[in-house]
Amino acid sequence: MKVKHIRKNQFVRFMKDTYKLIWSDEALNNLKGIIDYLENRWTKKEIKKFAQLLDKKLKLIENNPMLFPEGDKSDGLRKSVLSRQTTIYYRIINSEIRIITLFDNRQNPNKLIKK
Repeated sequence: MKVKHIRKNQFVRFMKDTYKLIWSDEALNNLKGIIDYLENRWTKKEIKKFAQLLDKKLKLIENNPMLFPEGDKSDGLRKSVLSRQTTIYYRIINSEIRIITLFDNRQNPNKLIKK
């Protein structure tokens, strides 16, 4: 049997195309609420910093979705802390990463049981 060698950059390019991010309606509503809050209370510089932080974290999740741990209460629900106030919860389903919610850490954690 003949084995074809794959260069590292070809493999990395293939892996990056493997997963697709899908946002739930709830996660999009959470994001809108966060942006509204920041626009009313913080500067454009701080909003830009949050957007960069979120973008960096989402790329990390997209490139290595198994990096962050599964929670104890919900099978398959993974947790990635974005900031002291916000945690990203997501599930991996086939070749999709489904962003379930951007959770405000100041809320009652029992709300996550329903996710």
